[in-house]
Amino acid sequence: MNVQHELFEGDGTIPNNTELPLLVYKTAFSDKEEFEHALKRNSWNGAWVNGVYTYHHFHSSAHEVLGVLSGRAEVLFGGEEGRKLLLEKGDVAIIPAGVGHKCLQKDADFQVMGAYPDNQEMDMCTGKPEEYEEAISRIKQVPLPSHDPFFGENGPMFEYWKG
Repeated sequence: MNVQHELFEGDGTIPNNTELPLLVYKTAFSDKEEFEHALKRNSWNGAWVNGVYTYHHFHSSAHEVLGVLSGRAEVLFGGEEGRKLLLEKGDVAIIPAGVGHKCLQKDADFQVMGAYPDNQEMDMCTGKPEEYEEAISRIKQVPLPSHDPFFGENGPMFEYWKG
């Protein structure tokens, strides 16, 4: 399986995560039920279905996973100077706490399912100057998940995310 990975430095607005890279598993699953079952089996909760916001945002209190259920979209990760990635049906994006993301363009049918590791509650940060320093402090406190959201205890996430 192809795993894309990208590490982002903070830019003064979006803190990103200097230790844990963004991961994208290309064409990892075939349908919604398969992805949803993997999340439940691997202790990622709070599953929701929607799109990706069209403004920069990040979560300083939780890691996030997105599974593309349909369509495709170009998503900017890491803030204005970050990296544009094409996410397509079946892709899984594992977003470390602090990494900014924003949808730039999408198909009309683009839809993702998102979730967070058990015992992690997400907050919503948008890169306001007053958020930055506190967000960095919170990001450092977010524990590693016990399971890769799709592949479980020994998933490829742990090759890139070391505690």
